[in-house]
Amino acid sequence: MLREGLYPDFLDLPAITRFEFSDTHGKAVRIPLDLGGFGISRYVLDEWLMRKAQNAGVEVKTGIQVSSLEFIKHSNSFHINLSDHSVLEADYVIGAFGKRSKLDKVMKRPFIQKRSPHIGVKYHVKGDFAPDTVALHNFSGGYCGLNAIESGKFNLCYLGSRDQLREFGTIQEMEQQILWRNPLLKRIFQASEFLFERPEVINEINFEPKEPVENHILMAGDAAGLITPLCGNGMAMAIHSGKLAAEALLSGTSRSEVELLYAKAWAAEFRRRLWVGRNVQRLFGSGAASVLARNLIAHVPFFCEANHQKYAWGVILISNRKPVGSVCFRENSK
Repeated sequence: MLREGLYPDFLDLPAITRFEFSDTHGKAVRIPLDLGGFGISRYVLDEWLMRKAQNAGVEVKTGIQVSSLEFIKHSNSFHINLSDHSVLEADYVIGAFGKRSKLDKVMKRPFIQKRSPHIGVKYHVKGDFAPDTVALHNFSGGYCGLNAIESGKFNLCYLGSRDQLREFGTIQEMEQQILWRNPLLKRIFQASEFLFERPEVINEINFEPKEPVENHILMAGDAAGLITPLCGNGMAMAIHSGKLAAEALLSGTSRSEVELLYAKAWAAEFRRRLWVGRNVQRLFGSGAASVLARNLIAHVPFFCEANHQKYAWGVILISNRKPVGSVCFRENSK
């Protein structure tokens, strides 16, 4: 990001240098993060990247979604149908539309057929919390992350259970009855000033494997695979996979070569990490397993590789392998 001038250096962003992990009983371990990082919300980063893209000649369409798209073999190009009933043609498509989209259903991707018991809930809050620390706190059936972002705010998000929400009826009641059993989480919720009128809730969060290339679309970010918290940072993976896609588009001399270059580079960078993440996921959300995870982090620090789960990009980028004439569809996000 620094090399391409994409780091939002006009902001005083919090430096993340420490990691805190607590089990379901609230017993915590804290370790330094060697690589570190910085905290920023998706809303601010999306806006910054959109402005940079516009300055490079990209046309951005807002308030319009991609309804469907089809690869036309005889013309070796895509037809893209938009929600305003217009149609575009593109030589290449990068799909960065997040963890779960209408387009996944349209393309009948295998993972979309499987139900998931997970829900995601996100808030922005203010409070007297450590700005240099990304925290991950377990509760029965899930885990909750907290980290500083811009303007003195914190991102508070958790992965919970659809069945628990059904049992208690409301998000607030579920939080008090389940999350607050971890005393650290109870203190965080009680000490927070909540900045949203209501939380953002995402259903059917699915960690099933996906393919980086489907229907000739280069999938990036969560559209290619959803990472679990201790094995990677979702926003960083989205940016990195976008870089790999751009490199494949610039290097490949044919569609088959572009797709092969991207699939191999993506697999080398992410496939094993995602596999490990799906297995590490079992160590969260239960008493004994979360205690085991805490002990692993305390005594085997490299077990903890990175960050909390971010909610993915709501973008699909159409490119003809040149920076001029591209079109980017952007959804509003926080």
